[in-house]
Amino acid sequence: MGVTDCHVHINPLWEMRPAARALIEAERSDRETLEAYLREPERFLAYLDRAGVERAVLVNYVSPEVVGYTERSNDFVLDYVNGHTDRLIAVGSVDPRTHPDPRGALRELKRRGLRAVKLHPPHQLFFPDAYRPERGGDVRLSELYSTCEELSLPVIFHTGTSIFPGARDKYGQPLLIEDVAIDFPKLTIVLAHGGRPLWTAEAQYLCRRFPNVYLEVSSVPPSRLLGYFPELPRLSERVLFGSDWPGPGVKDLGENLARFRELPLGEERLRRILEENPRKVFPD
Repeated sequence: MGVTDCHVHINPLWEMRPAARALIEAERSDRETLEAYLREPERFLAYLDRAGVERAVLVNYVSPEVVGYTERSNDFVLDYVNGHTDRLIAVGSVDPRTHPDPRGALRELKRRGLRAVKLHPPHQLFFPDAYRPERGGDVRLSELYSTCEELSLPVIFHTGTSIFPGARDKYGQPLLIEDVAIDFPKLTIVLAHGGRPLWTAEAQYLCRRFPNVYLEVSSVPPSRLLGYFPELPRLSERVLFGSDWPGPGVKDLGENLARFRELPLGEERLRRILEENPRKVFPD
């Protein structure tokens, strides 16, 4: 099958707010190379080859207030994967607070080739359960979830903290997604970053409880994964590998994968996490 990295940021960095972009660039000495990857998919695919990765999930989302990304990020990723959809998986978003027609927008994005939706509550500034009557009953959010359920579009939630200026971490608690898993049982839910560092137990609990919830472990150094996620071996049927490259702390995608392979999980579990589970969540 080949490895799928379920969390890679090929994003239009030129849209980012200066303070947000500075965080990405602060630790990187390869900014020119990164810019080349963003403009030339073939060069990025060659990098995946060197890293030993067959497919990459390209996580884009709308966050004009905190990060700077607008709906043009959807156009960017859909154009980027054109001709390479066997290896590059387009992920986009709508603003769950302000979009006037999330249902229509998602249907059009799906028609154009979108294969998953990313929601980033700490950057998009909303509670994942805000559609519930006790939270205010935001109809747009319930329409977003029901449409993703109808269209078989997985929803990738950022869970855990964020160091970007303006991010509000109270929105990143995994347990806020419990209602979504209950109310939309056919919706595939991915808990990106597994609630690290504050709520990893909650993320593991949701993965144990709900068959439609997957634990994705990007942005945690592989050497620390079993400390953060002691239940990872028993949950291996619903765990997804991701790097979060080129985010802070992830200098090289291939090195990150090599360190993950060193975990004492056994070949069968590694194969599930790296190859089999991603094909279920993000099929060809």
